[in-house]
Amino acid sequence: MAMDLSWHWQFLSSSLAIAVLLTLTVAQQPPLRHFCLDNSGNFTQNSTYETNLNALLSSFSRNTPSNHGFYNFTSGQPGSNVVNAVALCRGDLNSSTSDCFNCINTANAELRNRCPYQREAIIWYDFCMFRYTNRSILGVLEFTPNFVMQNSNDVVDVGAFNQALGSLLDNLRTVASSGTALGKFSTGSAQVTPFQRVYARVHCTNDLAEYGCRSCLSQVIVYIPRYLDGKQGGRISLPCCNLRFEIVRFYNLTAADIDTQSPLPSIDPPTTGSGNESNSSRTTIIIAVSAVAFSLLLISCFIFIILRLRKPKLKPQKYEATEAADEITTPESLQYDFNTIRAATNGFSGAHKLGQGGFGAVYKGTLAGGKLIAVKRLSSNSGQGELEFKNEVQLMANLQHRNLVRLLGFCLEGVERLLIYEFVPNGSLDKILFDPVKQTDLNWEIRYKVIEGIARGLLYLHQDSRLRIIHRDLKASNILLDAEMTPKIADFGMARLCAFDQTQGATSRIVGTYGYMAPEYVMHGQFSVKSDVFSFGVLVLEILNGQMNSCFRNGSSLEDLLSFAWRNWEAGTALDVVDPCLREGSRTDLMRCIHIGLLCVQKNLAQRPNMASIVLMLTSYSSTLPLPSEPAFVIHSRTPSAMQRSEDFNSGATTSSQSRNDIGPASDNELSITEMYPR
Repeated sequence: MAMDLSWHWQFLSSSLAIAVLLTLTVAQQPPLRHFCLDNSGNFTQNSTYETNLNALLSSFSRNTPSNHGFYNFTSGQPGSNVVNAVALCRGDLNSSTSDCFNCINTANAELRNRCPYQREAIIWYDFCMFRYTNRSILGVLEFTPNFVMQNSNDVVDVGAFNQALGSLLDNLRTVASSGTALGKFSTGSAQVTPFQRVYARVHCTNDLAEYGCRSCLSQVIVYIPRYLDGKQGGRISLPCCNLRFEIVRFYNLTAADIDTQSPLPSIDPPTTGSGNESNSSRTTIIIAVSAVAFSLLLISCFIFIILRLRKPKLKPQKYEATEAADEITTPESLQYDFNTIRAATNGFSGAHKLGQGGFGAVYKGTLAGGKLIAVKRLSSNSGQGELEFKNEVQLMANLQHRNLVRLLGFCLEGVERLLIYEFVPNGSLDKILFDPVKQTDLNWEIRYKVIEGIARGLLYLHQDSRLRIIHRDLKASNILLDAEMTPKIADFGMARLCAFDQTQGATSRIVGTYGYMAPEYVMHGQFSVKSDVFSFGVLVLEILNGQMNSCFRNGSSLEDLLSFAWRNWEAGTALDVVDPCLREGSRTDLMRCIHIGLLCVQKNLAQRPNMASIVLMLTSYSSTLPLPSEPAFVIHSRTPSAMQRSEDFNSGATTSSQSRNDIGPASDNELSITEMYPR
C-alpha cells in the first residue's frame, strides 16, 4: 500500500512539473490587444511627462507588494505631467510571481514602443493587463476601450451550453464581486452534457468596490450572446474587468474554483463485512480507482499538452460598424430596455425634465444602483428625428474623448427613440456663461480651460479620431461642463461624417445655428473643418465677453459681437471686449485668445487656422500669430424683425426661409437650435 501511495505521489509531482513548465511562457506570448488613446493628448520627446513615464516602473521588482496581483503606480507631482498606472495579473498566477513580474515589465516596454507619445495607453496579455494615463483612474469604472476574441468552433447543443454557462457566470460574478483570497477573481466549471463541461474565469481590478465589479462583469456578460453566442469559447476584456470561457480548462486550479454539477459521484468505503474482507475490498477499490485515475490523468495530460501546443483558435470577431474589427463599439451593443429607462426617469415626468431641444426633450434619470444618466427623447412627430437619431448613434458609438460627451446607449421601441448619455452635472455652458449672476463663477482660469478643452475636442473630431467628423452645430448650449468644469462637446445630430481624407463637402440642406455658421456654409452650403473653426471663433469671443453673439449689447444699443471685437482690435482697445470680471486674468492670455478668436472668424476660410494650429497657439507661446483680417459679417442689418428672428432661433425655433438682408437668398434651408442636457 505504501508503494502504491508513493507511486501516486511521484505521478502527481511529475504532472505538476509539466503544468508549471507549460505556464512559464509569458516572454513568448504576443499581446492580445492594445490601444493608444487620444483622451489626454500627446507629449513631446524629453518632456517632464516622458521623464515620469520612464521612471514609472524603475522601483518595481518582484518584492514590490501587491494587492492580489494588482499594482498601482504613480510618478511625478500632481498635475498634467503626473503618470498614473495600474497593472493586473491573473489571479491564478499569484503562486508564480515571476510570471506576473515578467508580464508587467514586458507590457510596459511593448506599450511604450507601440504608443511612443500618447499620454494614455493600455495593453492586454494573457497573463496581465497594464495601462497608464495622466488621469485619475483608481476606483473609476470604465467600459472602454475594450475588445472581444472568439473561438471559431461551435457547440453542438447551444441551449444547454448557454444555460450552463449563464448559471456558472452568475455564480462567478457573485464570488468575484465579494472578493476572495485571490482578490476579485473567480474560476469554475459546469456540466453541459455527460461528455462536456464549460470552464470560465472572471476578474476585476481590485480598486473597484463590490458594486463596481458586479456592474463591470454584468456589462461583459451582456456582450456574450451578441458576439459569442454558440461558440465553444471566447474572451471579453474591459479596462476594469475581463472574462473568458472555454470547453477545456485554461487556468490553474485555485481554492476559489467553483465546480457545479460535478459528473463524478463520490465513492464511500464499504461499512459492512468482516475486518479482513473489508480491508481486502478497500484495497481492491483503491487499486481499481487508482488505475482508472491514472488512465484518466494520463489521457488528460496528453490532451492538455496537445491543446497547449495548438492553442485555442481565438480570432478577432468582425463587426461591420467599426474600423477596429475586434472592438465592442457597435450601436447594437449599447441598446437599453425601454422599461428600464422609463423607470429611471419616473415615466419621463416633468420633474425630471432638463430641457427641450429642437428634436425632443431631455430628462435626468437614475439607473438601479444610483448611476445618473441624461436621456434624450426624440420627438415622434419630428420629420428629422429618425435620421438624426441614427446619425448620432453611429457617430457617438465610435467616439471616445474626454472633451466629448459620452454616449452610454440607446433605445428603440415602437415610435420611441432614446439616446442615453452620461449625466454632466454642471449643465450646458450657455446657462452659466450668459447668466449675469452665475457667470461670475467662471473666472479666467476656468474659461481658458473651457476654450482649450473645446479646441482639443474639435481636433479629435477633425483629425485624431478614426472618423473625420464636422460637427456643424458648435455653440455654447452644446458644450456641457462636468463636475470639474471640463468641457464636453455634445449633440452630434447634425454632424457630417466624411471620408478620412475629405476636409470639405457641400449640401443643399443647411442646418446649424444662427450666428455661429460660416458665410460659405450659409450662402453656398459649403461645409468643411473650417466651418467648425468659424463657430469655434464665435464661441471663444462669447466666452471672453460673457454675452451671446446674436444678443450682444454695447451699453444701451444692440450690436454684433464680431463687429464690436474687430472695431476694438483695430482701435487698439481689444481688452474692452473682455468681460469686466475677467480683468484680473493674464493680459497676455486674454489678448492671445481675442487674437485667436478673430483669426477663426475671418471671411476667407483659407486664412482661418486649422484646429491643430489653434491647439498649438493656445498651449505654446513660442509661435507668432498672423494678423487677422476683417471677419465675415453674416448679419449686416439689425432691424427689430431681424433681431426677433435671432432670438427665436436661440430659443429652439425652426425656420424655412430667411431675409436676404440676414443670410442671403431665400431658400428651404433649415436652421435650428437644439438645447442639450443636462441643466
